[in-house]
Amino acid sequence: MTSLLLGLGIKKEDRIHYSISKTFILYLQLLSLSKTIAQYYRHKITMKKATKHLLSLPPNLATNFHTITQHNTTDFYCTSDPIENRVGSGGGTSWLLSQCWKNQDEDQPFEEWLSSEKRILIHAGGQSRRLPSYAPSGKLLAPIPVFRWSRGQKLNQTLLDLQSPLYEKIIQSAPAKVNTLIASGDVLILNNQPLAPLPEADVICYGLWSRPELASRHGVFVCKKNNPERLSSMLQKPSVRELQELGQSHLCLMDIGIWLLSDRAVELLMKKSGYKNGQSPNTPPFYDLYSEFGLAMGETPTLEDNEIGKLSVAVIPLEGGEFYHYGTSKELISSTLAIQNRVIDPRSILHKDRKPHPSMFIQNAHSEIHLSGQMENLWIENSHISQGWKLSSNHIVTGIPENDWSLNLSSGVCLDIVPIGKTEYCVRPYHINDQFKGALGDDSTNWLEKPFKHWLQERGLSFESAKLDPDNDIQDSPIFPICTKEELNSSWINWLLDSTTNETFTTLWANKKRLSANQLSEKANLSRLFEQRKSFRLKNWPAIRNNFKHSIFFQLNLDQAAKEFAEQELPVQPLDNQLVDPQVRLAEKMFQARVLQYQGQDFSHTEEEAFSILRETILKAVSRQTTIPQLNIHQDQIVWGRSPARIDLAGGWTDTPPYCLFQGGKVVNMAINLNGQPPLQCYIRPTDEYQIVIRSIDLGKRESITNYNELANYNQIGSAFSIPKAALCLAGFHPDFTPQHFKSLKEQLKAFGSGIEITMLAAIPKGSGLGTSSALAATVLGTLSDFCGLNWSHTQISMNTLILEQLLTTGGGWQDQFGAILPGVKLLETNAGFNQEPAVRWAPDYLFTKPEFHSCMLLYYTGITRTAKNILAEIVRGMFLNGTQHLDILEDMKQHAVHTFNTLQKNDYNELAACIAKTWQQKQRIDHGTNPPAIQQLIHLIEDLTAAYKLPGAGGGGYLFILAKDPQAALKIKKRLSENPPNLNARFVDLELSTTGFQLTRS
Repeated sequence: MTSLLLGLGIKKEDRIHYSISKTFILYLQLLSLSKTIAQYYRHKITMKKATKHLLSLPPNLATNFHTITQHNTTDFYCTSDPIENRVGSGGGTSWLLSQCWKNQDEDQPFEEWLSSEKRILIHAGGQSRRLPSYAPSGKLLAPIPVFRWSRGQKLNQTLLDLQSPLYEKIIQSAPAKVNTLIASGDVLILNNQPLAPLPEADVICYGLWSRPELASRHGVFVCKKNNPERLSSMLQKPSVRELQELGQSHLCLMDIGIWLLSDRAVELLMKKSGYKNGQSPNTPPFYDLYSEFGLAMGETPTLEDNEIGKLSVAVIPLEGGEFYHYGTSKELISSTLAIQNRVIDPRSILHKDRKPHPSMFIQNAHSEIHLSGQMENLWIENSHISQGWKLSSNHIVTGIPENDWSLNLSSGVCLDIVPIGKTEYCVRPYHINDQFKGALGDDSTNWLEKPFKHWLQERGLSFESAKLDPDNDIQDSPIFPICTKEELNSSWINWLLDSTTNETFTTLWANKKRLSANQLSEKANLSRLFEQRKSFRLKNWPAIRNNFKHSIFFQLNLDQAAKEFAEQELPVQPLDNQLVDPQVRLAEKMFQARVLQYQGQDFSHTEEEAFSILRETILKAVSRQTTIPQLNIHQDQIVWGRSPARIDLAGGWTDTPPYCLFQGGKVVNMAINLNGQPPLQCYIRPTDEYQIVIRSIDLGKRESITNYNELANYNQIGSAFSIPKAALCLAGFHPDFTPQHFKSLKEQLKAFGSGIEITMLAAIPKGSGLGTSSALAATVLGTLSDFCGLNWSHTQISMNTLILEQLLTTGGGWQDQFGAILPGVKLLETNAGFNQEPAVRWAPDYLFTKPEFHSCMLLYYTGITRTAKNILAEIVRGMFLNGTQHLDILEDMKQHAVHTFNTLQKNDYNELAACIAKTWQQKQRIDHGTNPPAIQQLIHLIEDLTAAYKLPGAGGGGYLFILAKDPQAALKIKKRLSENPPNLNARFVDLELSTTGFQLTRS
């Protein structure tokens, strides 16, 4: 393997970074692929490290994790802490890394393996004493209801699903030598602001500003006010008074459990845990990450340790962060409720139930009872609640199979039924306040909120008759009976819950095989548990869909929904006649099309209906006032319009319907001239002959139009003059767009006063990525506006361009035309809604005009083309269907656009380059075809000389925008690419910022 990597030209220090399988690389060599392709894959090996999730889970869950979740073994590795002894969070981290290394590639030296990929370690292997309902399946896989203000979430989502996106963003933004992120499995952290850049440090800890009363229950990072990013010391659960006193001279942030460790820090942690070269001792000792390793960190540590004290430690506030704990039964409800109600803006809540969410949650369940307004703190999941049940408040009910029981649960009583073996069940009643801690015989050890020995006495039992050791911990005491399905009945469960004497049940319980809480987690049949949950969920789907007015159906990931509807052959009753909201109509049609696609049926017609609804909705929403064109120049004059092109710097794709209609868009782009000229030009002059003549200089084509039919065929496939024809219609030269009435186009032109000759020039190759078609359309519309006396403003021109593109069925957003006809560098922002008229904020042009920076900005035409329409259609499908990944990336793009705009205010070239680089990464995430091998090969030739680069627009070809490290590097880039062009058409183009935007001149 080493010789192969050397043969591909990969340096020794880079060989550890490969993420493509070794077998695949060997396959490439055996096929004797060309040096070009080998170079491409060499770059892919070193370009970006893969992210792997390492999960510490209870033993039973670790064994079954991949089967029940369908997560692959490449991205997710699971194990449990050593069963024979407790190892602590530090020892558990070391054990998890060591076991993963042995499983993955023990032949590779541990230090090399450690730096070969980014890893997220989540500790979720606890006993879950205070949240027993999800102890068997693990808190990490606790099902979390879809948040009513969100889009793109899934009906079967878990805490792990919701945790992972933030952790992945953080670890991928970490410095090169920081490859390990450690997090807790019982928290959910949300943030609504862009992540701050991470500094170079051995340990990076995230914290939240919080009240002393809350921080006192957690770890706290203490930093000096004059050096807030460097840790002074860490405290564990300091008193409120201590925090208040420290606040006079220090800043205190609550530890939220997200720690990033450099390879050096990981190796030291493992050394402190008794490991050497990745190998664990025979009996791994207990070592705590937070109370031992953490307290020894900082400039004035709480604990003295010379080795740990030498580590550099940075503390980063998670701006806009929110911390939700899922550690106890009460927190399961209270945290979920707080998240549901964190957004109160009714525009973000699609369905009509916009009042605060009640503290009642029912999911993956079938309930036949009426829920009253007096109930509160109710959690029913994976359960059947039949008509005979009576509930009050503070209940957690999980795992209940189908039944016809008559149960009356007192306030606070919870019930969990867990499948055991192939057919049996274990019944676990408890109280919402039970902590399952303490010796069984102690007065302070409660079960069902009373001392356990009282529970025995009320039923005529003793520790001896129950064969229980009163000195044993309640968590390890077998008190939960195993039953067959037939033995499960109301009388038996009521006896377990109520203080009643029944000799039959007393004898039955005493002689039954029983399990402790720990044994219950070990022996639970997780496959049966998850199958029952799935069965309930599938039965819920039609009801959720049919009740869409009051449910979250159309906010869900509709691709996942369509897949389950198709696979399970669930009924899809058309909702068309009930739909009024155009957003819902759009989603419904695309959902129907996706179901048909998954069923293997023809879906094209239904999908086209969705796109048609989108077009019609946009056309209705944008003002389409009918126009009366009037000749506005002398017969011997020519109107000359010209526009720059645009380069998007951040936020591209967020301006695209339907996403911007639902969420609003934010784009930073700049208007550019090429080779000293605006590249998009239009000339219009009056003629004596009453017809319309259209010419294209760059295409070398000409067409004469003499009637309305010829003008109205603007959406004809392959037409060279679709844009000017549609523009003429919008300008009023067609009966559909003017209140005037004429028998023919010739008559209208006579009344107008002349024929029309339009000559266009697009001095940009097709597929450039510079927004050419939209900018050309805006240029033609703007020139026609002047020629015909329509007096359209720049905003009206741009909005009419949006209409024009919908008429042509090419789709697209608004940033291309606004970016081109408005000058300079600017942030364009819209709010959710169908009126997508962006607000504009201009940024300083210092970095784009000063010679020392402008000389570093290069524009290179690659000679490689790619049509944007097909790319657009695929991404728009993801928007229609609330694709989880699409929406996550688009939200990141919006935040990044604001960050880029703020960066431009600083006039910092290196920070701008970092923003451009991140934009390029985001575009590749949303569309893998953005960076094909031919482009990557070209980038590889110059990458060592660049600060950043990106393909504008949809990518895949066209122009390459390059930010060189310095002017000398720019000269070297020009030399390399000029000597090694990818094709005969490739070339450099002079680039300059347009300070005028769209211009008009009359002869």
